[in-house]
Amino acid sequence: MKSSREPMSEILPAFEAAPGLRNPHAQTIVGRMARRRLEPRYDRVRLDTDDGDFVDVDVWRGPAEPAGACLLLHGLEGSARSGYMVTTSQALAAAGIQAVALNFRSCGGEPNRRPEAYHSGRTDDIERALAWIAERFPGRPRTAIGFSLGGNALLNLLGRNGGGDGLAGAAAVSVPYDLAASADALDRGMGRVYGQRFLRSLREKARDKALRFPGAVAPEAATARTIREFDDRLTAPIHGFRNAADYYARCSAKRFVGAVEIPMLLIHSRDDPLAPGASVPVEALRRRRNLLLELTRHGGHLGFLARRRRRRTRWLEQSLTAYISRTIGRMMPYNAPTSGTVLNRLHR
Repeated sequence: MKSSREPMSEILPAFEAAPGLRNPHAQTIVGRMARRRLEPRYDRVRLDTDDGDFVDVDVWRGPAEPAGACLLLHGLEGSARSGYMVTTSQALAAAGIQAVALNFRSCGGEPNRRPEAYHSGRTDDIERALAWIAERFPGRPRTAIGFSLGGNALLNLLGRNGGGDGLAGAAAVSVPYDLAASADALDRGMGRVYGQRFLRSLREKARDKALRFPGAVAPEAATARTIREFDDRLTAPIHGFRNAADYYARCSAKRFVGAVEIPMLLIHSRDDPLAPGASVPVEALRRRRNLLLELTRHGGHLGFLARRRRRRTRWLEQSLTAYISRTIGRMMPYNAPTSGTVLNRLHR
Protein backbone atom coordinates (compact mmCIF):
# COMPACT_ATOMS: atom_id res chain seq x y z
CA MET A 1 0.00 0.00 0.00
CA LYS A 2 1.33 3.44 -0.93
CA SER A 3 2.32 5.78 1.85
CA SER A 4 3.34 8.91 -0.04
CA ARG A 5 1.17 11.98 0.40
CA GLU A 6 0.47 14.00 -2.73
CA PRO A 7 -0.78 17.62 -2.67
CA MET A 8 -4.51 17.50 -2.11
CA SER A 9 -5.12 19.94 -4.97
CA GLU A 10 -3.92 17.21 -7.31
CA ILE A 11 -6.42 14.71 -5.93
CA LEU A 12 -9.77 16.54 -5.72
CA PRO A 13 -10.60 20.22 -6.17
CA ALA A 14 -11.10 22.11 -2.93
CA PHE A 15 -14.73 22.84 -2.15
CA GLU A 16 -15.77 26.48 -2.17
CA ALA A 17 -19.44 27.16 -1.49
CA ALA A 18 -21.33 28.98 -4.23
CA PRO A 19 -22.11 32.66 -3.50
CA GLY A 20 -25.05 33.00 -1.15
CA LEU A 21 -24.88 29.34 -0.18
CA ARG A 22 -22.59 29.32 2.84
CA ASN A 23 -25.51 28.77 5.16
CA PRO A 24 -25.92 25.03 5.87
CA HIS A 25 -29.68 25.11 5.38
CA ALA A 26 -29.31 26.95 2.07
CA GLN A 27 -26.87 24.27 0.88
CA THR A 28 -29.16 21.48 2.07
CA ILE A 29 -32.42 22.87 0.68
CA VAL A 30 -31.15 24.48 -2.54
CA GLY A 31 -29.03 21.40 -3.23
CA ARG A 32 -32.14 19.24 -3.01
CA MET A 33 -34.20 21.56 -5.21
CA ALA A 34 -31.49 22.02 -7.84
CA ARG A 35 -30.97 18.28 -8.26
CA ARG A 36 -34.65 17.51 -8.78
CA ARG A 37 -34.58 19.00 -12.27
CA LEU A 38 -32.87 16.07 -13.96
CA GLU A 39 -35.15 13.39 -15.39
CA PRO A 40 -34.30 9.84 -14.23
CA ARG A 41 -33.30 7.39 -16.97
CA TYR A 42 -33.72 4.08 -15.19
CA ASP A 43 -34.87 0.57 -16.00
CA ARG A 44 -36.20 -1.33 -12.97
CA VAL A 45 -35.21 -4.84 -11.94
CA ARG A 46 -36.85 -6.69 -9.03
CA LEU A 47 -34.65 -8.92 -6.89
CA ASP A 48 -36.16 -11.58 -4.65
CA THR A 49 -34.64 -11.86 -1.18
CA ASP A 50 -33.93 -14.93 0.92
CA ASP A 51 -36.66 -14.06 3.44
CA GLY A 52 -39.45 -14.02 0.87
CA ASP A 53 -39.44 -10.28 0.26
CA PHE A 54 -38.00 -8.19 -2.58
CA VAL A 55 -35.92 -5.12 -3.35
CA ASP A 56 -35.94 -3.06 -6.54
CA VAL A 57 -32.83 -1.78 -8.27
CA ASP A 58 -32.96 0.93 -10.91
CA VAL A 59 -30.34 0.58 -13.63
CA TRP A 60 -29.28 3.75 -15.44
CA ARG A 61 -29.63 3.48 -19.23
CA GLY A 62 -26.05 3.41 -20.48
CA PRO A 63 -23.17 3.34 -21.06
CA ALA A 64 -23.24 0.49 -23.61
CA GLU A 65 -19.88 -0.99 -22.56
CA PRO A 66 -19.26 0.14 -18.98
CA ALA A 67 -15.77 0.12 -17.51
CA GLY A 68 -17.24 -0.73 -14.12
CA ALA A 69 -20.46 -0.74 -12.11
CA CYS A 70 -21.31 1.34 -9.05
CA LEU A 71 -24.10 0.66 -6.55
CA LEU A 72 -25.77 3.79 -5.13
CA LEU A 73 -27.51 3.78 -1.73
CA HIS A 74 -29.96 6.53 -0.79
CA GLY A 75 -30.70 8.23 2.51
CA LEU A 76 -33.62 8.13 4.95
CA GLU A 77 -36.95 7.98 3.09
CA GLY A 78 -35.19 8.61 -0.21
CA SER A 79 -35.17 6.40 -3.30
CA ALA A 80 -33.35 5.88 -6.57
CA ARG A 81 -35.22 8.96 -7.78
CA SER A 82 -33.81 11.27 -5.11
CA GLY A 83 -32.03 14.16 -6.81
CA TYR A 84 -28.52 13.29 -5.62
CA MET A 85 -29.01 9.68 -6.79
CA VAL A 86 -30.08 10.78 -10.26
CA THR A 87 -27.35 13.40 -10.77
CA THR A 88 -24.65 11.03 -9.52
CA SER A 89 -25.95 8.26 -11.79
CA GLN A 90 -25.77 10.63 -14.73
CA ALA A 91 -22.24 11.75 -13.85
CA LEU A 92 -21.04 8.16 -13.52
CA ALA A 93 -22.61 7.19 -16.84
CA ALA A 94 -20.89 10.12 -18.56
CA ALA A 95 -17.59 8.71 -17.23
CA GLY A 96 -18.33 5.26 -18.65
CA ILE A 97 -19.47 3.67 -15.36
CA GLN A 98 -22.75 1.82 -14.98
CA ALA A 99 -24.86 3.19 -12.12
CA VAL A 100 -27.22 0.85 -10.27
CA ALA A 101 -29.44 2.49 -7.64
CA LEU A 102 -30.89 0.36 -4.85
CA ASN A 103 -34.31 1.23 -3.45
CA PHE A 104 -34.38 0.12 0.16
CA ARG A 105 -37.43 -1.89 1.21
CA SER A 106 -40.63 0.20 1.15
CA CYS A 107 -38.85 3.02 -0.72
CA GLY A 108 -39.40 1.92 -4.33
CA GLY A 109 -43.05 2.95 -4.56
CA GLU A 110 -44.55 -0.37 -3.43
CA PRO A 111 -44.92 -1.71 0.15
CA ASN A 112 -42.68 -4.66 0.91
CA ARG A 113 -44.13 -8.04 1.86
CA ARG A 114 -42.80 -8.30 5.41
CA PRO A 115 -43.09 -6.11 8.52
CA GLU A 116 -39.34 -5.46 8.49
CA ALA A 117 -38.08 -2.65 6.29
CA TYR A 118 -34.66 -0.98 6.19
CA HIS A 119 -32.49 0.77 8.73
CA SER A 120 -29.07 2.34 9.15
CA GLY A 121 -27.32 -0.96 9.85
CA ARG A 122 -29.12 -3.39 7.56
CA THR A 123 -26.72 -4.85 4.99
CA ASP A 124 -28.26 -8.02 3.52
CA ASP A 125 -30.13 -6.17 0.77
CA ILE A 126 -26.95 -4.30 -0.16
CA GLU A 127 -25.13 -7.61 -0.46
CA ARG A 128 -27.96 -8.98 -2.60
CA ALA A 129 -27.69 -6.02 -4.97
CA LEU A 130 -23.89 -6.33 -5.18
CA ALA A 131 -24.23 -10.02 -6.01
CA TRP A 132 -26.69 -9.17 -8.78
CA ILE A 133 -24.29 -6.59 -10.20
CA ALA A 134 -21.52 -9.20 -10.28
CA GLU A 135 -23.82 -11.50 -12.27
CA ARG A 136 -25.17 -8.80 -14.59
CA PHE A 137 -21.80 -7.15 -15.31
CA PRO A 138 -19.25 -9.98 -15.07
CA GLY A 139 -15.62 -9.01 -15.09
CA ARG A 140 -16.37 -5.34 -14.39
CA PRO A 141 -14.92 -3.82 -11.20
CA ARG A 142 -17.59 -3.01 -8.63
CA THR A 143 -17.79 0.03 -6.37
CA ALA A 144 -20.43 1.59 -4.12
CA ILE A 145 -21.51 5.05 -2.97
CA GLY A 146 -23.71 5.62 0.08
CA PHE A 147 -25.53 8.85 0.91
CA SER A 148 -26.47 9.71 4.50
CA LEU A 149 -28.26 6.64 5.96
CA GLY A 150 -27.10 4.66 2.92
CA GLY A 151 -23.53 5.64 3.74
CA ASN A 152 -23.97 4.48 7.32
CA ALA A 153 -25.30 1.11 6.12
CA LEU A 154 -22.42 0.81 3.64
CA LEU A 155 -19.87 1.42 6.41
CA ASN A 156 -21.62 -1.22 8.52
CA LEU A 157 -21.10 -3.66 5.67
CA LEU A 158 -17.50 -2.70 4.93
CA GLY A 159 -16.43 -2.61 8.57
CA ARG A 160 -17.94 -5.91 9.68
CA ASN A 161 -15.64 -8.91 9.30
CA GLY A 162 -13.99 -7.58 6.17
CA GLY A 163 -17.33 -6.96 4.46
CA GLY A 164 -17.47 -5.72 0.90
CA ASP A 165 -15.09 -8.36 -0.40
CA GLY A 166 -14.70 -7.87 -4.13
CA LEU A 167 -15.29 -4.10 -4.15
CA ALA A 168 -12.55 -2.05 -5.76
CA GLY A 169 -13.45 1.01 -3.70
CA ALA A 170 -16.30 3.00 -2.20
CA ALA A 171 -17.44 6.45 -1.11
CA ALA A 172 -19.87 7.84 1.45
CA VAL A 173 -21.35 11.31 1.87
CA SER A 174 -22.94 13.08 4.87
CA VAL A 175 -22.89 9.95 7.01
CA PRO A 176 -24.58 10.07 10.45
CA TYR A 177 -21.55 8.54 12.17
CA ASP A 178 -23.34 8.86 15.52
CA LEU A 179 -27.01 7.96 15.08
CA ALA A 180 -27.96 9.24 18.53
CA ALA A 181 -26.41 12.64 17.78
CA SER A 182 -28.30 12.79 14.49
CA ALA A 183 -31.59 11.90 16.19
CA ASP A 184 -30.96 14.73 18.66
CA ALA A 185 -30.11 17.15 15.83
CA LEU A 186 -33.47 16.34 14.20
CA ASP A 187 -35.30 17.31 17.39
CA ARG A 188 -33.93 20.80 18.01
CA GLY A 189 -33.95 24.14 16.23
CA MET A 190 -34.16 24.07 12.46
CA GLY A 191 -33.49 20.34 12.62
CA ARG A 192 -37.09 19.80 13.66
CA VAL A 193 -38.19 20.95 10.19
CA TYR A 194 -36.18 18.16 8.58
CA GLY A 195 -37.26 15.69 11.25
CA GLN A 196 -40.95 16.37 10.71
CA ARG A 197 -40.52 16.00 6.96
CA PHE A 198 -39.07 12.53 7.46
CA LEU A 199 -41.75 11.66 10.01
CA ARG A 200 -44.63 12.45 7.67
CA SER A 201 -43.48 9.67 5.36
CA LEU A 202 -42.43 7.30 8.15
CA ARG A 203 -45.73 7.62 10.02
CA GLU A 204 -47.69 6.92 6.84
CA LYS A 205 -45.73 3.73 6.28
CA ALA A 206 -46.17 2.79 9.95
CA ARG A 207 -49.96 3.11 9.64
CA ASP A 208 -49.93 0.81 6.62
CA LYS A 209 -47.72 -1.75 8.36
CA ALA A 210 -49.84 -1.72 11.49
CA LEU A 211 -52.89 -2.59 9.37
CA ARG A 212 -51.14 -5.30 7.36
CA PHE A 213 -49.13 -6.78 10.23
CA PRO A 214 -51.19 -6.13 13.39
CA GLY A 215 -49.28 -8.66 15.44
CA ALA A 216 -45.85 -7.33 14.54
CA VAL A 217 -46.17 -3.56 14.25
CA ALA A 218 -47.50 -1.39 17.08
CA PRO A 219 -50.03 1.23 15.91
CA GLU A 220 -48.37 3.75 18.27
CA ALA A 221 -45.53 4.06 15.76
CA ALA A 222 -47.86 6.06 13.51
CA THR A 223 -48.12 8.79 16.17
CA ALA A 224 -44.41 9.18 16.93
CA ARG A 225 -43.46 12.82 17.47
CA THR A 226 -39.70 12.49 16.96
CA ILE A 227 -37.31 10.27 15.02
CA ARG A 228 -36.05 8.75 18.26
CA GLU A 229 -39.62 7.96 19.32
CA PHE A 230 -40.29 6.37 15.93
CA ASP A 231 -37.17 4.24 16.23
CA ASP A 232 -38.24 3.21 19.75
CA ARG A 233 -41.71 2.19 18.57
CA LEU A 234 -41.01 0.63 15.16
CA THR A 235 -37.44 0.47 13.86
CA ALA A 236 -35.96 -1.14 16.96
CA PRO A 237 -38.63 -3.74 17.85
CA ILE A 238 -39.21 -5.12 14.33
CA HIS A 239 -35.48 -5.44 13.66
CA GLY A 240 -34.44 -7.10 16.90
CA PHE A 241 -33.08 -4.17 18.92
CA ARG A 242 -34.09 -3.50 22.53
CA ASN A 243 -34.88 0.15 21.87
CA ALA A 244 -33.67 3.15 19.90
CA ALA A 245 -30.60 3.58 22.11
CA ASP A 246 -29.58 -0.03 21.46
CA TYR A 247 -30.13 0.39 17.72
CA TYR A 248 -28.07 3.58 17.62
CA ALA A 249 -25.24 2.09 19.67
CA ARG A 250 -25.00 -1.06 17.57
CA CYS A 251 -25.36 0.50 14.11
CA SER A 252 -23.58 3.89 14.24
CA ALA A 253 -20.92 4.05 11.52
CA LYS A 254 -18.28 5.34 13.93
CA ARG A 255 -18.04 1.76 15.26
CA PHE A 256 -17.11 0.34 11.86
CA VAL A 257 -15.32 2.94 9.78
CA GLY A 258 -11.94 2.19 11.38
CA ALA A 259 -12.13 -1.42 10.17
CA VAL A 260 -12.77 -0.64 6.50
CA GLU A 261 -10.01 -2.17 4.39
CA ILE A 262 -10.77 -1.01 0.84
CA PRO A 263 -9.99 2.45 -0.57
CA MET A 264 -12.77 4.82 0.42
CA LEU A 265 -13.62 8.51 0.06
CA LEU A 266 -15.58 10.11 2.92
CA ILE A 267 -17.14 13.54 2.32
CA HIS A 268 -18.69 15.51 5.16
CA SER A 269 -19.38 19.12 6.07
CA ARG A 270 -18.64 20.59 9.49
CA ASP A 271 -21.94 22.51 9.32
CA ASP A 272 -24.12 19.49 8.44
CA PRO A 273 -27.48 20.17 10.18
CA LEU A 274 -28.60 16.51 10.18
CA ALA A 275 -25.34 14.65 10.83
CA PRO A 276 -23.28 16.96 13.09
CA GLY A 277 -19.70 17.50 11.93
CA ALA A 278 -18.53 17.00 15.50
CA SER A 279 -19.58 13.35 15.26
CA VAL A 280 -17.06 12.56 12.50
CA PRO A 281 -14.34 10.33 14.05
CA VAL A 282 -11.51 12.40 12.58
CA GLU A 283 -8.65 10.88 14.54
CA ALA A 284 -9.71 7.32 13.74
CA LEU A 285 -9.91 8.20 10.04
CA ARG A 286 -6.48 9.83 10.06
CA ARG A 287 -4.94 6.56 11.20
CA ARG A 288 -6.32 4.61 8.25
CA ARG A 289 -4.12 4.81 5.16
CA ASN A 290 -6.88 3.59 2.85
CA LEU A 291 -9.39 6.30 3.79
CA LEU A 292 -9.62 9.74 2.23
CA LEU A 293 -11.50 12.25 4.39
CA GLU A 294 -12.79 15.46 2.85
CA LEU A 295 -14.16 17.49 5.77
CA THR A 296 -15.34 20.85 4.46
CA ARG A 297 -16.31 24.00 6.34
CA HIS A 298 -19.54 24.46 4.38
CA GLY A 299 -21.79 22.14 2.39
CA GLY A 300 -24.79 21.31 4.58
CA HIS A 301 -26.32 17.85 4.25
CA LEU A 302 -25.90 16.39 0.77
CA GLY A 303 -25.51 19.91 -0.58
CA PHE A 304 -21.99 20.79 -1.74
CA LEU A 305 -23.00 23.23 -4.46
CA ALA A 306 -19.75 24.93 -5.38
CA ARG A 307 -18.45 27.96 -7.24
CA ARG A 308 -16.00 27.45 -10.05
CA ARG A 309 -15.14 30.08 -12.62
CA ARG A 310 -18.15 32.14 -11.56
CA ARG A 311 -20.52 29.25 -12.16
CA ARG A 312 -22.40 27.07 -9.70
CA THR A 313 -21.20 23.49 -10.08
CA ARG A 314 -22.05 20.07 -8.68
CA TRP A 315 -18.78 19.57 -6.85
CA LEU A 316 -20.15 16.51 -5.07
CA GLU A 317 -20.99 14.56 -8.22
CA GLN A 318 -17.73 15.58 -9.90
CA SER A 319 -15.64 14.54 -6.92
CA LEU A 320 -17.42 11.21 -6.45
CA THR A 321 -17.11 10.37 -10.13
CA ALA A 322 -13.44 11.31 -10.22
CA TYR A 323 -12.66 9.14 -7.22
CA ILE A 324 -14.63 6.12 -8.41
CA SER A 325 -13.16 6.45 -11.91
CA ARG A 326 -9.58 6.49 -10.69
CA THR A 327 -10.30 3.64 -8.28
CA ILE A 328 -11.25 1.37 -11.18
CA GLY A 329 -8.42 2.64 -13.34
CA ARG A 330 -10.17 5.30 -15.42
CA MET A 331 -8.57 8.72 -15.89
CA MET A 332 -10.72 11.73 -15.10
CA PRO A 333 -10.22 15.52 -15.22
CA TYR A 334 -9.46 15.52 -11.49
CA ASN A 335 -6.56 13.40 -10.28
CA ALA A 336 -8.50 11.19 -7.87
CA PRO A 337 -6.45 8.90 -5.65
CA THR A 338 -5.23 5.56 -6.85
CA SER A 339 -6.02 2.49 -4.76
CA GLY A 340 -4.17 2.69 -1.47
CA THR A 341 -3.38 6.42 -1.57
CA VAL A 342 -4.78 8.32 1.41
CA LEU A 343 -4.88 12.01 2.15
CA ASN A 344 -6.92 13.95 4.68
CA ARG A 345 -7.83 17.58 4.10
CA LEU A 346 -9.67 19.32 6.90
CA HIS A 347 -11.05 22.66 5.69
CA ARG A 348 -10.94 25.47 8.21
